[in-house]
Amino acid sequence: MVTVAPAPRHAAGHREEHHRWALLAYVVLLVGAFVAFGVDSTLGVIAGALNLIFLAYFFRHLAFAISAARWAEDDLAAADVGVESYAPPLAVLVACKNEELVVDGMVSALLGLDYPRDALTLVVVDDASTDGTGARLDAWAASDPRLRVLHRAPDAGGGKSGALNDALAQIEAEIVVVFDADHEPERNVLRRLVRHFRDPEVGAVMGRCVVRNGVESSLASTIFIDYLSGYLVNEYGRQALFELPAYGGANCAVRTDVLRALAGWNPHTVTEDTDLTLRVLLGGKRVRYDPAAVDFEEAVLSSSRFWRQRYRWARGHQKCLRDYWRTALRSPHLGFAEKVETMMFLWVYHIPVLCGIGLVLTALRGFGIGGEAAVGLLPLSTLLFAGPFAELAVGLLLGRVERRAAWLLVGFIPAFGLAILTATAAYLDGMWGRRYSWAKTARSGATSVRPAAPAPVAAASVSFARRALPAGVSEGESR
Repeated sequence: MVTVAPAPRHAAGHREEHHRWALLAYVVLLVGAFVAFGVDSTLGVIAGALNLIFLAYFFRHLAFAISAARWAEDDLAAADVGVESYAPPLAVLVACKNEELVVDGMVSALLGLDYPRDALTLVVVDDASTDGTGARLDAWAASDPRLRVLHRAPDAGGGKSGALNDALAQIEAEIVVVFDADHEPERNVLRRLVRHFRDPEVGAVMGRCVVRNGVESSLASTIFIDYLSGYLVNEYGRQALFELPAYGGANCAVRTDVLRALAGWNPHTVTEDTDLTLRVLLGGKRVRYDPAAVDFEEAVLSSSRFWRQRYRWARGHQKCLRDYWRTALRSPHLGFAEKVETMMFLWVYHIPVLCGIGLVLTALRGFGIGGEAAVGLLPLSTLLFAGPFAELAVGLLLGRVERRAAWLLVGFIPAFGLAILTATAAYLDGMWGRRYSWAKTARSGATSVRPAAPAPVAAASVSFARRALPAGVSEGESR
């Protein structure tokens, strides 16, 4: 039985509910504290509070790093336990919008997945693409009857969530697995994901994503290491210590009945994955993480694309905090430690904002402005970076990356600075209620090594392929 955690109704792409009054309240409180206690004393107390917050996150990072270093290799070595004996009916869903550079590799990988044919449905949604994505998908569908292609109208709306919800309405399966258009999963990924659903308490399962184009640019190399840390250390630590990993939006599985009880993916958010994570947990089900269920994806190659991607992640994650923190604290399905970890998880895209404030306070101290921190447990600069670097170092070890790659950690210094800027911009825009909608991540397709699409089919064949689709599917939106 799943208790539905309702999704917020203010839609992304329209003017969002603003929180300008809260920003005004912060300014009034700060000015009032300056007047009542003085500038130096007030800034000292703020610095001390930040030290406590950073200390808590430092220990969180450290605990994740230790747990991954201690147990992750053993779990990876036991990757094949139970993969052959459980194969419930399963549907793979992918949403595509203008993905002609990567769609051939993705479809070829899907058709090569190891899973019983009679228990597997493959559905790819062409979300009103204006390039050759739709034609390539139709060519694949005409050459292999296992693939079903749905075409959405340009005004269908809802972004990736809307496209996935349209596909969900057309399938009958126990489990739904989602990939993104640039993803190329390993052949056994489905079997490794679904084995966790033997436990009826499990509502969703997350696999591990690995960057496949880390050699294309220095930024891609930095993101490659970031993913090692994020999946082999951070997500693993949340699973090992709290059994609270996040559903990541791609290379992940969810029970169909749980998904439908929650009214599908939330089209009113730009981070449908974090939103669904919270609703699954608050509905009484659990999320699991499998580091052996590996899927390869493409990292962005330029700082402008990195900014847009991380801004979207920060904007959506911060909105999830505003939408769900009260419900999470009241949830009967989460224990005390789980509520604490859920709050810390929801705050992760606010921490860079606080880091920016901390750096400003440190700079002011250099000019003699601001008193000593009320809680000076550790130097502020140490707390800002030590925890994440511990996770990054363990990620390099577990990923068995060559020694010289350790020098790539230097690239995280500007990456941290960019994270502060993107999270701060997202926070201010979200609190102010500035208009924002789904921003697609551009691909290069340079490292997709799969075969090209079949030759285009004749018009009559395409029409037949489309007529064979379930009723109610329209011709011609998502990542």
